[in-house]
Amino acid sequence: MPQTRTILGIESSCDDTAAAILRGTPEQADILSNTVFTQTQAHAAFGGIVPEIAARAHAEKIDIVVEQSLIAANVTLADIDAIAVTAGPGLIGGVLSGVMCAKGLAAATGTPLIGVNHLAGHALTPQLTNRIAFPYLMLLVSGGHCQFLLVEGPDTYTRLGGTIDDAPGEAFDKTARILGLPQPGGPSVEHEAKTGHPDAYALPRPLLNRDDCNMSFSGLKTAILRARDDVVSQHGGLPRQARADLCASFQSAITDVLTHKSRRALVAARAINPDVQVFAVAGGVAANTAIRTALQELCAETETDFVAPPMALCTDNAAMIAFVGLHKLSSGQTDDLSLTARPRWPLDQISPTLLGSGKKGAKA
Repeated sequence: MPQTRTILGIESSCDDTAAAILRGTPEQADILSNTVFTQTQAHAAFGGIVPEIAARAHAEKIDIVVEQSLIAANVTLADIDAIAVTAGPGLIGGVLSGVMCAKGLAAATGTPLIGVNHLAGHALTPQLTNRIAFPYLMLLVSGGHCQFLLVEGPDTYTRLGGTIDDAPGEAFDKTARILGLPQPGGPSVEHEAKTGHPDAYALPRPLLNRDDCNMSFSGLKTAILRARDDVVSQHGGLPRQARADLCASFQSAITDVLTHKSRRALVAARAINPDVQVFAVAGGVAANTAIRTALQELCAETETDFVAPPMALCTDNAAMIAFVGLHKLSSGQTDDLSLTARPRWPLDQISPTLLGSGKKGAKA
């Protein structure tokens, strides 16, 4: 029988400061608490996330969310069997805040420390929420990431493709900024699109003619900008209906690309492992109703089980980090106090990088 463990998870890779307490085994774990401090208001005036503001907010709040999570779970640090923390990838200031907090707690209490890849947290979330078995295909689609992963084990990931430039969430945010909508851009664009016509503007569907699972979204931003400028030139401003039509057309383009490439990814995953019967999606963009509906229809058509975690666990959270930590602790994988924060950390260490590696290593 696997031993039941209690894990403290800490997540601070972007603009949410989070802590969670998880108890159980890799096969069945319960979330005792899941505390998230959002920075939405702090960044609202800037039209996007400001790394310096995010890092400062993490440093101010991270000990508070840990304390709140312990209280909500009715446990103390003495009850914790391991501390799991996001060690990358992400905005380095935020990641560093979480790692330093976790290292301090581990040093003070003698509790094992576990560095977690943020992407692994998303990739294993369907196991936590739906208890699905390996293997499965995962679409991780968020503000900072977009990739297809064949997940065959807690440490076995094959990236089948992904974005070669912007992530969809980033494209949503920039589109909202172009059209004068509030941040975060995803919910704003989706809300506006409800009264728009998805065929009003002929926006590009990049890379659909390529027989692979890679995607590109940066061109959509440029197309939206040009379409907006044309409307402003014709009308002397941006009418409400035109803005709604632009949002609907943009959302439709994103949905078409993700659906088309998901179909190819399913074929590619089954070519590697014929036992793949589940398509899972996670990340903030997975909360978009139009995208989620299209992916569900694709799965019904291809006789594939569709799994999407609850909305609160689609976006960044510490419960998923604790769950990866639980897997690692159960297999004897821990870190020492030399653990470092990593701005870039590909989950698949073998596949060629999609985004430039730069001086600090591959992004994804």
